[in-house]
Amino acid sequence: MHARLFALLLLVAACSSTSDATPAPTPTAAVDSADPGAPAGAAAARTPRTDINPRLLRRFKPVRAELHADATAEPSQAQVDLGRMLFFDKRLSKDRDLSCNSCHDLARYGVDGEVTSVGAKGQRGNRNSPTVYHAAGHVRSFWDGRAESVEEQAKGPILNPAEMAMPDGKFVVEQLRRIPGYVAAFATAFPGDKDPLSYDNVGTAIGAFERGLVTPARWDRYLAGDKTVLTPEEIGGLALFTDLGCITCHTGEFVGGSTMQKAGVVQPWPNQKDQGRFEVTKQDSDRMIFKVPSLRNVAKTGPYFHDGSAKTLDEAVLVMARHQLGEELPPEDVAAIVTWLGSLTGELPASYIVEPTLPPDGPGM
Repeated sequence: MHARLFALLLLVAACSSTSDATPAPTPTAAVDSADPGAPAGAAAARTPRTDINPRLLRRFKPVRAELHADATAEPSQAQVDLGRMLFFDKRLSKDRDLSCNSCHDLARYGVDGEVTSVGAKGQRGNRNSPTVYHAAGHVRSFWDGRAESVEEQAKGPILNPAEMAMPDGKFVVEQLRRIPGYVAAFATAFPGDKDPLSYDNVGTAIGAFERGLVTPARWDRYLAGDKTVLTPEEIGGLALFTDLGCITCHTGEFVGGSTMQKAGVVQPWPNQKDQGRFEVTKQDSDRMIFKVPSLRNVAKTGPYFHDGSAKTLDEAVLVMARHQLGEELPPEDVAAIVTWLGSLTGELPASYIVEPTLPPDGPGM
């Protein structure tokens, strides 16, 4: 019991930026294992329960219908429609073979299912491609938080030599100007701009579309007051999730996505090659700091972590408990948490993500 409490205190100290009036829960005491053949050192399964502290539930929020930055930032329908076209258009890549949707497949919950995505000339990136669903509501974009918004983030992969490999923003604009349908679409989407077809507006339009990528789930109905929508097994998994202290970082509207935290709070993260935010800031305090991912749709978005090192959700839960909490969870506890995580799978916005008809090439392209 003291070891678990000490581990949790370490986690809370590491997650101090997620201040909340509600204190982090103290782990419940383990009961004797019913499995005499359990491996040495394995924790005993906890007694299932279905009561959830209402104060802890208030740390979560139902998802909004659209993830606007503020009341004045609502994009126009013309911007959304333009962003949808750009998201699916492979002409934004140097070899005209990759689009945003190639790595963030909207029909597959915004991921490609790869450890790292395939980019230009078959190159592989060094980080797992996270889902774009709900990304507009996160504190920052990219695993290392180097972009402040999805609008800024959208411009990065297009110019990354290992991804879409366009030489620069000026070249992208030149290519788009050769497509009459895009010239007209940018003029409609940004009527007040002196030069509507700009590289910044490419990012603005894609971001406008991404702000509508929302997947409401049974979880949202539960938070809204329908306590019958989750099964007793799912509620038991939620109770365990909160008791262990996972709620310290995975909280809020997106069950994560709101803070940058250290990978390997109690035990060092197995893969130290990628130092996370340190690669951006070069500050020692940012070593192994990564954005906490959202757990919405997590049952559909594997493989997991910034390095794609966990192939299954069960494995991901085990790794997080070990390295972030100092806990060795028995199979029963892992299964309970994974069962609850399934309730976070939402409904894809089918009509919103239909691939649009793209404007044809201009003369000479």
